[in-house]
Amino acid sequence: MHFSLMKRVVTAMALTLLATTAFAEDIRIGAGAAPTENILKPIRAAFEKSSGITLNTISNGPKQAFIELEKGTVDAAAAGLALDDWWALLKKEGVAVTNPGAYQGQVIGKDRVVVITHKDNKIPALSKEQLQGILSGKTQNWKDVGGKDMPILLVWGSLIPGTNSMFTKVALGGTAVTKEVLDATTAEDVKDKVKSNPEAIGIGPAAIVDDSIWSPKSPEVARDITLLTKGAPSAKIQKLLGFIKGDGAKLIK
Repeated sequence: MHFSLMKRVVTAMALTLLATTAFAEDIRIGAGAAPTENILKPIRAAFEKSSGITLNTISNGPKQAFIELEKGTVDAAAAGLALDDWWALLKKEGVAVTNPGAYQGQVIGKDRVVVITHKDNKIPALSKEQLQGILSGKTQNWKDVGGKDMPILLVWGSLIPGTNSMFTKVALGGTAVTKEVLDATTAEDVKDKVKSNPEAIGIGPAAIVDDSIWSPKSPEVARDITLLTKGAPSAKIQKLLGFIKGDGAKLIK
């Protein structure tokens, strides 16, 4: 190929690449375990394919997700909380929301919180009273709840406060959780630590349950999953909301 022609071809390709990059869209959402595992992760590939918009989730609890939204570093925040409960949590955490009316919340789904154990520890069911004993630290051996003779190891996720508080409030009547826990971060980290420890027990969104772990029957706990924007949802967030309620609905458990 003649040098000048080759140069024009290379230049055209470079300009095309720059144009594609310049017009590429993405969505950044600060999200906790409930929206990530139940909604955003299951729909991501299909949404990106149909819209051409890259969906990025930044793993944050409700508090940090709101702070990032307030700063403008994310397009939206999402949490497994009703909007009023979100405001209450922020107040409890010392985060001032000076103008709640400046934000719009959309319920994008429901989250069911479940108990998980190691796949070889197939306890059929755990009652409210049994869970109260385990989470408070009063019950310390699986044999006391119908399992094997081995100590109970509670895995607790520090980055899923909405999941934790909802479960303890609804299923356990606010029972205080023992400080003797194996620390974890996200719901996936809770799952990984339960998978790695035969004596472990944890809680998390129902969407994390698969053949690698076991989920005994336990008290029903469900809550709203809310997506929050500062002001009205942008055009790209509206596309995401439309997809969640439309074609994406069949991908959500």
